[in-house]
Amino acid sequence: MDTQEQTALVTGGSRGIGRAVAEALAFQGWQVFLTYVHQQDQAETVCRGIIDRGGKARALALDVGDRDAVSAFFQEHIKGKVRLGVLVNNAGLTKDGLLLRMKKNDWDSVLQVNLDGPFACLQEAAKVMVKQKMGRIITLSSVVGQSGNPGQTNYCAAKAGVIGMTKAAAQELGARNITVNAVAPGFIATDMTGELAAETRDAYLKKIPLGRFGKPEDVAEAVAWLASDRAGYITGQVIAVNGGLYM
Repeated sequence: MDTQEQTALVTGGSRGIGRAVAEALAFQGWQVFLTYVHQQDQAETVCRGIIDRGGKARALALDVGDRDAVSAFFQEHIKGKVRLGVLVNNAGLTKDGLLLRMKKNDWDSVLQVNLDGPFACLQEAAKVMVKQKMGRIITLSSVVGQSGNPGQTNYCAAKAGVIGMTKAAAQELGARNITVNAVAPGFIATDMTGELAAETRDAYLKKIPLGRFGKPEDVAEAVAWLASDRAGYITGQVIAVNGGLYM
């Protein structure tokens, strides 16, 4: 590997928003490392698509909910191997349920992947970027992390925590020319939202002033902008990509 290769790491990059982000960053000129947990074939398909269009990409296995695995990943693939310019914390999961019925495991696993995981990746990336005296860290939050949502207490708590984490980290890392921001998507047409009942989807659609669901590419454009030099004076912010949706 070229230790000076400008690299962007996108967690959960095999589908949906992660895939769109990986493609946008690759076509912006970054070598992209995209991670997966189970969808290796999908991740490799994304990489082939990027490479076929002249970009650079690698698919790598990583469970961000495993702190030891995150540390080992950075040791094996990042530290001293490439120049990490961008981290996009995208990997996540949902386990919805009403507050009074929510199982402890459903709470723990969602917080582990959606909050502990981004923190572990942010911490490891910051160690690398501080030495470089530059970097961009972007974490995916959600409109429900700002508004709340019935049946998603665990997910809302994690995504709200991401916002607080982002603002604190931005203040700590700014002096080293490292920006830290969050992107909060609204209702985006992905596999995850596709599992919702038709009546639920219709109810959301009525609340969106722009009158349509977002596309993964809508979110990817915001992430790619935050990763670029054009956003060099933007840090500690939450960029809402939600079509005007606030519940």
